[in-house]
Amino acid sequence: ARCFRRVKTCYCKAIDPIDPGVKFVVLMHPKEAFKQKTGTGRLTHLNLVDSEVIVDTTFDHNARTQALLNDPAYYPVVLYPDEAAQDTETFPFASVLHRKKLLIFLIDATWTFAYKMITRSASLQALPHLSFREAYRSRFEIKKQPAATYLSTIESAYYLIKELQTAGVCAQNLNPEGLMDVFELLITRQKHFIAASPTSPLV
Repeated sequence: ARCFRRVKTCYCKAIDPIDPGVKFVVLMHPKEAFKQKTGTGRLTHLNLVDSEVIVDTTFDHNARTQALLNDPAYYPVVLYPDEAAQDTETFPFASVLHRKKLLIFLIDATWTFAYKMITRSASLQALPHLSFREAYRSRFEIKKQPAATYLSTIESAYYLIKELQTAGVCAQNLNPEGLMDVFELLITRQKHFIAASPTSPLV
């Protein structure tokens, strides 16, 4: 009931949620929520305390998204590495956070849909855009990506937490390795199913 997977492929026992000290909100396209067999957005949510999943295609009229955007307790940003984005090394966290909690929106969709979700949501476009300081290569070897540097949602959360630790936003003693552990478990299981039945869809 938590990971929405069959008992034989359930990940719940492998999940040990951590509190990164920032709020992650996964903005999930409906196709990721209801059709994607290997989506990592929900696994990201299950691994992070105080995180949420909001399913929609646009967010200017999404009540929960707008409530979070207008909540004075948060400083919202969106992880979207376009030309306007600032990386975690140059972003002025110290001057903008004050007593607010950093809120990070993660877009969970294919790259085409992610672009549409951003461009069709003016309230997301207006947010500060955050990107990574380093260039990472995806380990999602069972799924074809447009390029090796295109990361899954759970990889994005993992690397961002690591960089936020360096930036002094997340606690130094926090161990985010559990996100990658469950991600590697997902890959291992899917490779097993593919090897056992090459003509079958991913389970």
